[in-house]
Parts: sequence; C-alpha cells; structure tokens
Amino acid sequence: MDYNLELEFQKLTKRLNEQFDADLDVQAILFLIGVQELGQGYDKYSKQEKTELMHVAVCTLLEPYGHYKFVGRDSENWPHFEKIDDLPYLDERQQQHLIKEAILDYFKAEQYDF
Repeated sequence: MDYNLELEFQKLTKRLNEQFDADLDVQAILFLIGVQELGQGYDKYSKQEKTELMHVAVCTLLEPYGHYKFVGRDSENWPHFEKIDDLPYLDERQQQHLIKEAILDYFKAEQYDF
C-alpha cells in the first residue's frame, strides 16, 4: 500500500467533504468529476446519466495514462472518448490505487489546493 497516496487522497477527500458538506467516497468523487467535465453544472440526472457521468470521469482520468482519447462533444455537449487500449488485469486493490492516483492527478492539474 502506498501510504503517501492514501494520505494525499484523505486530504483531498477531507477538503471535498468540507466544500460539499457531504461524506464523499470514490464513486461520488467520480460523479463530481463527470459533472465538471460535462460543464453544465449540477442538475438532476437520471440513473443512466449518472452512470454516463461516471464513465466520462473514468475516461477523463485514464486519458493521461494512454487508455482513452478525447474525440469531441456531441450535440448535447457530452464528451466522448475513444478507447485506445485495454487496461492490464488489476486486482481490486490495484484498481483502487490507480483510480485514487488518477483522481489526485486530476485535481492537481486543476490546481485544486489540498
């Protein structure tokens, strides 16, 4: 386990929890990233749209790793990605590590202070 990564992720989560007055987990943070990438602000989203927002977040997060490529936006301004290659097999712990690392990189790129 990478303790530095976990410590940084806890700091980020604490800041987000304070900012949104909520107890956010990884899934909720993915949803927030998806909303941010959609660029239309918070709204009431259907269950399907929430799933799609989380997919947008995952594609956005994994794009710098070379797994997805942004290809543009549709008529409703939803971002679309092309899958470049498959992720290697990762067990659950490795998946959590990768997604937390990618979330931290995303917020650092956005110059979010945590």
